Amino acid sequence: MDSSNLLSITTFIYGLAAFFYIFSFVFKKPFAGRLGTWTSLAGVSGNIAGIILRWVESYRLGIGHAPLSNLYESLVFFSLVIMVIYLVIERSYSNRIIGAFTTPIAFLSMAYASLSPNISDRIQPLVPALKSNWLIAHVISCFIGYAAFAIAFGLSIMLLLKQKDEKNENPFLKVFPDFKILDELSHQMIMFGFLFLSAGIITGAVWANSAWGRYWGWDPKETWSLITWFVYATLLHARFTRGWQGKRLAYLSIIGFSAVLFTYFGVNLLPGLHSYGQ
Repeated sequence: MDSSNLLSITTFIYGLAAFFYIFSFVFKKPFAGRLGTWTSLAGVSGNIAGIILRWVESYRLGIGHAPLSNLYESLVFFSLVIMVIYLVIERSYSNRIIGAFTTPIAFLSMAYASLSPNISDRIQPLVPALKSNWLIAHVISCFIGYAAFAIAFGLSIMLLLKQKDEKNENPFLKVFPDFKILDELSHQMIMFGFLFLSAGIITGAVWANSAWGRYWGWDPKETWSLITWFVYATLLHARFTRGWQGKRLAYLSIIGFSAVLFTYFGVNLLPGLHSYGQ
């Protein structure tokens, strides 16, 4: 079995995990939630094995590079980090309902990578601009940040739903964590993601200087990365100085994740030095 087949199987495992979490939430079946946890662990194991196998395959082909160089590989890594962060949260807070709002993002990411006809899963040689030791540091930093923002997005959806049920009368929402927990956890995920996004932008600038002879060139992806950074910087500033929380924090988090998605997918449609991401 090659890495592409293994990662395709992992896609369906993630889909099954998301189904179990959603089923547990809708029908209030704790057993389904436990199945979701074990299925998620199986998916993470397959995801890690697939990435390692793909790395080994690249050396067998005489290419030899970390599997983080194109859209397919970055989506696979993105899904892995989302699931790992979620499982840490699940263990820390002993609440599986969060999985119903976060694991579907990992599944959709893997499904797009594995099933989209516009994405190739072939292992290809690196283009000259990617032949740098900064590749791993830049991509890992960015996608840990993106994954944290994805978790914060799911938590923000939960927070908005919870806030509408102030009297805690909705039977579906009674299983949600307390409003203050959702608010604080969302804030923590945003701070965590912001630190890694900042590191990703810095390492990307250093990488750009070695590849193209300039630290910043207002390339579409560079520009939208900066816009995303400012959205989350504004959110954190409002939180620290004005005490923003609840609905306003959630809406800004959703806007920020929308900027992340456009940075990741939308700008690949625009001409620029980062168009190799396709």
